[in-house]
Amino acid sequence: MSAALQMPSDLASSLPPLRGRLTPSAPLGPGTWFRVGGPAEILVRPADTEDLAAFLAKLPPEIPVTIIGAASNLIIRDGGIAGIVIRLTARGFGAITPDEGGLIAGAAALDVTVAEHAAQAGLAGLEFLSGIPGTIGGAVAMNAGAYGGDVASVLDWAEIVSRSGEIRKLSAAALALAYRHSALPPGAVVVRARFSARPGDPAEIAGRIGAIRAAREATQPIRARTGGSTFRNPPGMKAWELIEAAGCRGLARGGAAVSEKHCNFLINTGGATAAELEALGEEVRARVHAATGVSLEWEIRRLGIPAPAEGAA
Repeated sequence: MSAALQMPSDLASSLPPLRGRLTPSAPLGPGTWFRVGGPAEILVRPADTEDLAAFLAKLPPEIPVTIIGAASNLIIRDGGIAGIVIRLTARGFGAITPDEGGLIAGAAALDVTVAEHAAQAGLAGLEFLSGIPGTIGGAVAMNAGAYGGDVASVLDWAEIVSRSGEIRKLSAAALALAYRHSALPPGAVVVRARFSARPGDPAEIAGRIGAIRAAREATQPIRARTGGSTFRNPPGMKAWELIEAAGCRGLARGGAAVSEKHCNFLINTGGATAAELEALGEEVRARVHAATGVSLEWEIRRLGIPAPAEGAA
Protein backbone atom coordinates (compact mmCIF):
# COMPACT_ATOMS: atom_id res chain seq x y z
CA MET A 1 0.00 0.00 0.00
CA SER A 2 1.40 3.40 -0.95
CA ALA A 3 1.89 6.16 1.60
CA ALA A 4 -1.02 8.05 0.05
CA LEU A 5 -3.39 5.19 0.84
CA GLN A 6 -2.22 4.40 4.35
CA MET A 7 -4.62 5.30 7.12
CA PRO A 8 -2.72 5.35 10.41
CA SER A 9 -5.41 5.46 13.06
CA ASP A 10 -5.87 4.83 16.76
CA LEU A 11 -9.60 4.47 16.17
CA ALA A 12 -9.54 0.68 16.60
CA SER A 13 -8.40 0.88 20.21
CA SER A 14 -11.32 3.12 21.17
CA LEU A 15 -14.15 1.13 19.55
CA PRO A 16 -16.86 -0.83 21.40
CA PRO A 17 -16.42 -4.59 21.84
CA LEU A 18 -17.39 -6.83 18.93
CA ARG A 19 -17.87 -10.59 18.71
CA GLY A 20 -17.27 -10.44 14.98
CA ARG A 21 -14.15 -9.30 13.13
CA LEU A 22 -12.57 -5.84 13.17
CA THR A 23 -9.73 -5.10 10.73
CA PRO A 24 -7.80 -1.80 10.56
CA SER A 25 -6.58 -0.56 7.15
CA ALA A 26 -8.53 -3.34 5.43
CA PRO A 27 -8.19 -3.53 1.62
CA LEU A 28 -11.58 -3.07 -0.04
CA GLY A 29 -10.75 -2.95 -3.74
CA PRO A 30 -10.23 -6.71 -4.25
CA GLY A 31 -13.73 -7.34 -2.85
CA THR A 32 -15.49 -5.01 -5.29
CA TRP A 33 -16.72 -6.03 -8.72
CA PHE A 34 -14.59 -3.31 -10.34
CA ARG A 35 -11.53 -4.49 -8.35
CA VAL A 36 -10.51 -0.91 -7.57
CA GLY A 37 -10.38 1.35 -4.53
CA GLY A 38 -8.48 2.07 -1.34
CA PRO A 39 -8.79 0.61 2.16
CA ALA A 40 -11.28 0.99 4.96
CA GLU A 41 -9.88 2.79 7.99
CA ILE A 42 -11.69 0.12 10.04
CA LEU A 43 -13.63 -2.78 8.51
CA VAL A 44 -16.25 -4.27 10.85
CA ARG A 45 -17.88 -7.63 10.14
CA PRO A 46 -20.37 -8.29 12.96
CA ALA A 47 -21.23 -11.83 14.02
CA ASP A 48 -25.02 -11.34 13.89
CA THR A 49 -27.78 -8.76 14.31
CA GLU A 50 -27.39 -8.51 18.08
CA ASP A 51 -23.63 -8.00 17.73
CA LEU A 52 -24.19 -5.23 15.19
CA ALA A 53 -26.83 -3.54 17.36
CA ALA A 54 -24.66 -3.62 20.47
CA PHE A 55 -21.69 -2.21 18.55
CA LEU A 56 -23.65 0.66 17.00
CA ALA A 57 -25.37 1.47 20.30
CA LYS A 58 -22.00 2.20 21.89
CA LEU A 59 -20.27 3.72 18.86
CA PRO A 60 -19.82 7.49 19.30
CA PRO A 61 -22.19 9.27 16.89
CA GLU A 62 -19.42 11.46 15.45
CA ILE A 63 -17.63 8.44 13.93
CA PRO A 64 -18.71 8.05 10.29
CA VAL A 65 -20.21 4.70 9.27
CA THR A 66 -20.46 3.33 5.73
CA ILE A 67 -22.37 0.16 4.84
CA ILE A 68 -21.38 -1.97 1.86
CA GLY A 69 -22.70 -5.29 0.61
CA ALA A 70 -21.42 -7.30 -2.35
CA ALA A 71 -19.94 -4.05 -3.77
CA SER A 72 -21.43 -4.95 -7.14
CA ASN A 73 -22.78 -1.48 -7.92
CA LEU A 74 -20.10 0.55 -6.21
CA ILE A 75 -16.92 2.51 -6.89
CA ILE A 76 -14.69 2.88 -3.84
CA ARG A 77 -12.38 5.82 -4.45
CA ASP A 78 -8.63 5.30 -4.45
CA GLY A 79 -8.05 7.07 -1.12
CA GLY A 80 -10.26 4.61 0.73
CA ILE A 81 -13.05 5.20 3.25
CA ALA A 82 -12.52 6.96 6.57
CA GLY A 83 -14.19 5.79 9.77
CA ILE A 84 -16.09 2.51 10.06
CA VAL A 85 -17.06 0.35 7.09
CA ILE A 86 -19.63 -2.32 7.96
CA ARG A 87 -19.85 -5.38 5.76
CA LEU A 88 -22.32 -8.13 6.60
CA THR A 89 -21.22 -11.71 5.96
CA ALA A 90 -23.20 -14.73 4.88
CA ARG A 91 -22.36 -16.58 8.10
CA GLY A 92 -24.39 -14.22 10.28
CA PHE A 93 -26.70 -12.59 7.75
CA GLY A 94 -27.17 -15.03 4.88
CA ALA A 95 -30.01 -17.31 6.02
CA ILE A 96 -32.93 -17.87 3.63
CA THR A 97 -36.04 -19.37 5.22
CA PRO A 98 -39.36 -20.22 3.53
CA ASP A 99 -42.25 -18.48 5.28
CA GLU A 100 -45.95 -18.95 4.66
CA GLY A 101 -46.70 -17.19 1.36
CA GLY A 102 -43.12 -16.07 0.89
CA LEU A 103 -39.64 -16.23 2.38
CA ILE A 104 -37.33 -14.35 4.74
CA ALA A 105 -33.80 -13.60 3.58
CA GLY A 106 -30.79 -12.22 5.38
CA ALA A 107 -29.23 -9.04 4.05
CA ALA A 108 -26.01 -10.80 2.98
CA ALA A 109 -27.84 -13.41 0.89
CA LEU A 110 -27.16 -12.98 -2.81
CA ASP A 111 -30.18 -11.92 -4.84
CA VAL A 112 -29.70 -14.80 -7.27
CA THR A 113 -29.51 -17.29 -4.38
CA VAL A 114 -32.83 -16.02 -3.02
CA ALA A 115 -34.41 -16.49 -6.45
CA GLU A 116 -33.06 -20.05 -6.60
CA HIS A 117 -34.34 -20.89 -3.10
CA ALA A 118 -37.76 -19.56 -4.04
CA ALA A 119 -37.80 -21.74 -7.15
CA GLN A 120 -36.88 -24.85 -5.16
CA ALA A 121 -39.70 -24.07 -2.72
CA GLY A 122 -42.22 -23.60 -5.53
CA LEU A 123 -42.56 -19.86 -4.87
CA ALA A 124 -43.08 -17.65 -7.93
CA GLY A 125 -42.67 -13.91 -8.35
CA LEU A 126 -39.04 -13.52 -7.24
CA GLU A 127 -37.40 -14.64 -10.48
CA PHE A 128 -36.35 -11.07 -11.32
CA LEU A 129 -33.87 -11.19 -8.44
CA SER A 130 -31.75 -13.61 -10.48
CA GLY A 131 -30.97 -10.74 -12.85
CA ILE A 132 -29.70 -8.39 -10.14
CA PRO A 133 -26.08 -8.62 -9.00
CA GLY A 134 -25.66 -7.99 -5.30
CA THR A 135 -27.23 -8.82 -1.97
CA ILE A 136 -30.67 -8.46 -0.42
CA GLY A 137 -29.60 -5.57 1.82
CA GLY A 138 -28.57 -3.49 -1.15
CA ALA A 139 -31.62 -4.55 -3.14
CA VAL A 140 -33.91 -3.24 -0.39
CA ALA A 141 -31.90 -0.05 0.11
CA MET A 142 -32.12 0.92 -3.57
CA ASN A 143 -35.38 -0.82 -4.51
CA ALA A 144 -33.51 -2.88 -7.07
CA GLY A 145 -35.40 -4.05 -10.11
CA ALA A 146 -34.91 -5.82 -13.44
CA TYR A 147 -36.74 -7.95 -15.97
CA GLY A 148 -40.20 -6.68 -15.11
CA GLY A 149 -39.97 -6.85 -11.33
CA ASP A 150 -38.69 -4.82 -8.42
CA VAL A 151 -38.37 -5.07 -4.66
CA ALA A 152 -41.29 -2.69 -4.10
CA SER A 153 -43.69 -5.19 -5.69
CA VAL A 154 -42.76 -8.09 -3.38
CA LEU A 155 -41.37 -6.66 -0.12
CA ASP A 156 -43.50 -7.08 3.03
CA TRP A 157 -41.05 -5.70 5.60
CA ALA A 158 -37.39 -5.09 6.28
CA GLU A 159 -35.66 -5.45 9.62
CA ILE A 160 -33.02 -2.80 10.25
CA VAL A 161 -30.51 -1.78 12.87
CA SER A 162 -30.52 1.99 13.30
CA ARG A 163 -27.38 4.07 13.71
CA SER A 164 -28.21 4.24 17.44
CA GLY A 165 -28.35 0.43 17.69
CA GLU A 166 -32.13 -0.03 17.79
CA ILE A 167 -33.51 -3.12 16.01
CA ARG A 168 -36.68 -2.18 14.13
CA LYS A 169 -39.00 -3.73 11.57
CA LEU A 170 -40.24 -1.36 8.83
CA SER A 171 -43.12 -2.10 6.49
CA ALA A 172 -42.70 -1.67 2.76
CA ALA A 173 -45.04 1.32 2.97
CA ALA A 174 -42.84 2.96 5.60
CA LEU A 175 -39.85 2.60 3.29
CA ALA A 176 -41.65 4.60 0.57
CA LEU A 177 -39.97 2.61 -2.18
CA ALA A 178 -39.60 4.42 -5.50
CA TYR A 179 -37.39 4.04 -8.57
CA ARG A 180 -33.93 3.14 -7.21
CA HIS A 181 -34.84 4.70 -3.85
CA SER A 182 -35.97 3.84 -0.34
CA ALA A 183 -36.57 6.02 2.70
CA LEU A 184 -34.26 4.09 5.01
CA PRO A 185 -33.30 6.14 8.09
CA PRO A 186 -29.81 7.66 7.72
CA GLY A 187 -27.14 5.20 8.81
CA ALA A 188 -29.57 2.28 9.12
CA VAL A 189 -28.39 -1.22 8.19
CA VAL A 190 -30.83 -3.67 6.60
CA VAL A 191 -30.31 -7.07 8.25
CA ARG A 192 -33.14 -9.15 6.78
CA ALA A 193 -36.33 -8.84 4.75
CA ARG A 194 -39.51 -10.73 4.01
CA PHE A 195 -40.78 -11.14 0.46
CA SER A 196 -44.21 -12.32 -0.61
CA ALA A 197 -44.57 -14.92 -3.35
CA ARG A 198 -47.22 -17.08 -4.90
CA PRO A 199 -47.32 -20.85 -5.44
CA GLY A 200 -45.83 -22.02 -8.71
CA ASP A 201 -44.34 -25.00 -10.49
CA PRO A 202 -40.64 -25.30 -9.58
CA ALA A 203 -39.65 -26.36 -13.10
CA GLU A 204 -41.44 -23.41 -14.70
CA ILE A 205 -39.92 -20.98 -12.19
CA ALA A 206 -36.46 -22.41 -12.84
CA GLY A 207 -37.08 -22.01 -16.56
CA ARG A 208 -37.84 -18.32 -16.15
CA ILE A 209 -34.67 -17.88 -14.09
CA GLY A 210 -32.71 -19.63 -16.83
CA ALA A 211 -34.17 -17.28 -19.44
CA ILE A 212 -33.13 -14.24 -17.38
CA ARG A 213 -29.60 -15.59 -17.04
CA ALA A 214 -29.39 -16.19 -20.78
CA ALA A 215 -30.63 -12.68 -21.49
CA ARG A 216 -28.02 -11.18 -19.16
CA GLU A 217 -25.27 -13.26 -20.73
CA ALA A 218 -26.29 -12.13 -24.21
CA THR A 219 -26.64 -8.42 -23.51
CA GLN A 220 -24.38 -7.47 -20.57
CA PRO A 221 -20.62 -7.73 -19.95
CA ILE A 222 -21.16 -9.93 -16.90
CA ARG A 223 -17.75 -11.61 -17.18
CA ALA A 224 -15.89 -8.29 -17.12
CA ARG A 225 -14.81 -6.25 -14.11
CA THR A 226 -17.88 -4.08 -14.08
CA GLY A 227 -20.43 -2.63 -11.69
CA GLY A 228 -23.86 -3.07 -13.21
CA SER A 229 -25.88 -0.23 -14.70
CA THR A 230 -23.90 2.99 -14.39
CA PHE A 231 -26.70 5.53 -14.77
CA ARG A 232 -30.38 5.57 -13.92
CA ASN A 233 -32.90 5.56 -16.71
CA PRO A 234 -34.41 9.06 -17.03
CA PRO A 235 -38.23 9.07 -17.05
CA GLY A 236 -39.48 7.58 -20.30
CA MET A 237 -35.96 7.00 -21.65
CA LYS A 238 -33.18 4.42 -21.61
CA ALA A 239 -29.77 5.55 -20.41
CA TRP A 240 -27.96 3.28 -22.85
CA GLU A 241 -29.78 4.79 -25.82
CA LEU A 242 -28.71 8.30 -24.76
CA ILE A 243 -25.12 7.12 -24.29
CA GLU A 244 -25.19 5.48 -27.72
CA ALA A 245 -26.59 8.64 -29.30
CA ALA A 246 -23.77 10.67 -27.77
CA GLY A 247 -21.17 8.39 -29.39
CA CYS A 248 -19.80 7.01 -26.11
CA ARG A 249 -19.83 3.28 -26.82
CA GLY A 250 -16.24 2.08 -26.42
CA LEU A 251 -15.02 5.41 -25.01
CA ALA A 252 -11.96 4.88 -22.79
CA ARG A 253 -9.86 6.67 -20.21
CA GLY A 254 -6.77 4.85 -18.97
CA GLY A 255 -7.84 1.35 -17.96
CA ALA A 256 -11.53 2.31 -17.81
CA ALA A 257 -13.88 1.90 -20.77
CA VAL A 258 -17.53 2.09 -21.74
CA SER A 259 -18.59 -1.45 -22.61
CA GLU A 260 -18.96 -2.23 -26.31
CA LYS A 261 -21.57 -4.85 -25.38
CA HIS A 262 -23.83 -2.59 -23.27
CA CYS A 263 -22.91 1.07 -23.14
CA ASN A 264 -24.56 1.74 -19.76
CA PHE A 265 -21.80 -0.39 -18.22
CA LEU A 266 -18.33 0.82 -17.34
CA ILE A 267 -15.59 -1.81 -17.23
CA ASN A 268 -12.12 -2.09 -15.80
CA THR A 269 -10.12 -3.44 -18.74
CA GLY A 270 -7.19 -4.12 -16.42
CA GLY A 271 -5.30 -1.72 -14.20
CA ALA A 272 -7.97 0.97 -14.04
CA THR A 273 -8.15 3.24 -11.02
CA ALA A 274 -11.33 4.38 -9.34
CA ALA A 275 -10.47 7.91 -10.48
CA GLU A 276 -10.36 6.79 -14.11
CA LEU A 277 -13.72 5.03 -13.84
CA GLU A 278 -15.38 8.00 -12.18
CA ALA A 279 -13.84 10.50 -14.60
CA LEU A 280 -14.98 8.41 -17.56
CA GLY A 281 -18.50 8.35 -16.14
CA GLU A 282 -18.46 12.12 -15.79
CA GLU A 283 -17.23 12.46 -19.37
CA VAL A 284 -20.13 10.29 -20.54
CA ARG A 285 -22.55 12.49 -18.58
CA ALA A 286 -21.09 15.63 -20.15
CA ARG A 287 -21.27 14.23 -23.68
CA VAL A 288 -24.83 13.00 -23.22
CA HIS A 289 -25.90 16.39 -21.90
CA ALA A 290 -24.20 18.19 -24.78
CA ALA A 291 -25.80 15.88 -27.35
CA THR A 292 -29.29 15.47 -25.89
CA GLY A 293 -29.82 18.02 -23.11
CA VAL A 294 -30.43 15.17 -20.62
CA SER A 295 -28.48 15.03 -17.35
CA LEU A 296 -27.84 11.41 -16.45
CA GLU A 297 -27.83 10.51 -12.76
CA TRP A 298 -25.38 7.99 -11.37
CA GLU A 299 -26.88 4.68 -10.28
CA ILE A 300 -23.49 3.35 -9.17
CA ARG A 301 -22.59 4.62 -5.70
CA ARG A 302 -19.22 6.35 -5.41
CA LEU A 303 -17.79 6.35 -1.89
CA GLY A 304 -14.66 7.47 -0.14
CA ILE A 305 -11.75 9.83 -0.59
CA PRO A 306 -10.02 10.55 -3.90
CA ALA A 307 -6.32 9.71 -3.86
CA PRO A 308 -4.03 12.77 -3.63
CA ALA A 309 -2.83 14.07 -6.97
CA GLU A 310 0.66 12.98 -7.97
CA GLY A 311 3.26 15.27 -6.50
CA ALA A 312 0.91 16.55 -3.78
CA ALA A 313 2.38 16.83 -0.32
